[in-house]
Amino acid sequence: HCNFEYELCGWKQDENDDFDWHLRTSSTAKLGTGPATDHTLQEPSGHYIFIKSSFFQLPGQKARISSPVLSRRNKNCKVCEGVIIFYYHMYGAHIGSLIIYQRTTLKHENILLNLTANQGNFWQRKALTVSGDGDEDFQVVLEGIAGKGPKDGIALDDLTFSREC
Repeated sequence: HCNFEYELCGWKQDENDDFDWHLRTSSTAKLGTGPATDHTLQEPSGHYIFIKSSFFQLPGQKARISSPVLSRRNKNCKVCEGVIIFYYHMYGAHIGSLIIYQRTTLKHENILLNLTANQGNFWQRKALTVSGDGDEDFQVVLEGIAGKGPKDGIALDDLTFSREC
């Protein structure tokens, strides 16, 4: 489980993308960008990870961050396909996209979720099942794609993997 209150919890920024996800609070955000509070504490001082479309990113540029490696060697993970639960906030007229991948250690990527456009000015819960063939360890990759509006952004909070994996 990671609520991003103090750190990225072992999640790593990808080096082959265009920009990074950032830890952020609503109290440090400019008016009109991102959620009013985090999901965990429901306060402006609470943290979440965030990407924002801005004058520094071109529409379509990507920010990627990867989970720690999750093991397929756990027999329960093979029987009960693992689940990732998280909360997202995607609000703005020109919002980009949020794509979530399952990436194996051999770098094969399978799309688990692809959200595009305004999803509403509130935190929404999502649960995804990771695919379960083979013994290959894997990571979950969060990819945010910049949109066209300078005030539009994508926020994520409270990422949890099921105990099976």
